[in-house]
Amino acid sequence: MKLVILTGAGMSAESGIKTFRDSDGLWENYRIEDVCTPEALERNPELVNDFYNQRRKQLYEAQPHAGHLGLAKLEKYFDVQIITQNIDDLHERAGSRQVLHLHGELKKVRSSKNPELIYDLDSWELKPGTRCEDGSLMRPHVVFFGEAVPNIEPATELVRQADIFVIIGTSLAVYPAASLLHYAPAGIPVFVIDPKIPAEARRHGFHLLEKGASEGVAELLKLLSVPNQ
Repeated sequence: MKLVILTGAGMSAESGIKTFRDSDGLWENYRIEDVCTPEALERNPELVNDFYNQRRKQLYEAQPHAGHLGLAKLEKYFDVQIITQNIDDLHERAGSRQVLHLHGELKKVRSSKNPELIYDLDSWELKPGTRCEDGSLMRPHVVFFGEAVPNIEPATELVRQADIFVIIGTSLAVYPAASLLHYAPAGIPVFVIDPKIPAEARRHGFHLLEKGASEGVAELLKLLSVPNQ
């Protein structure tokens, strides 16, 4: 049975990873327009580079929480595919083996000229001005606001194949990721886990678990009759 899980920023929040859209409209004291757009990279590449270095440093200090571990445990009982809006690697570190990143991966960098030229970064720091073999400036392997989301089509196909669909910690307000909800086959069980259930999710007959990620995943495991071991 195929279990497809969509996770957003609320999934990583319990590990200390700040969300994009905190209540003050800032992300780690930066305006998103200054650090996460193609224009920002062109205007001030040093600022963008420093911002993502700090995010990587934070990620190296973060650990997967019980919710991440619970999702990894589901692989013993289901064919689990995680689609995540998050750029961290906490799902992988918890043991999940099939993770599709919609918005890129923080521990990777790529050519600013060729999106297919991707490198693993072996530390938290990308030195300013580092260039790729094609001569272009190396940039974070992250989908900036205003850029295309290359993995949205594979993600759509996965949701179409789902026997069970689970949504965790996402506002369902950021597109195109939010559109994935509409590709779930009619009639399948859909579970939504979030302390603040998105209005979009309330309009449907979904199973709503109004809890944080760790508590909500523990409840999900019970509902799916997964042994607590």
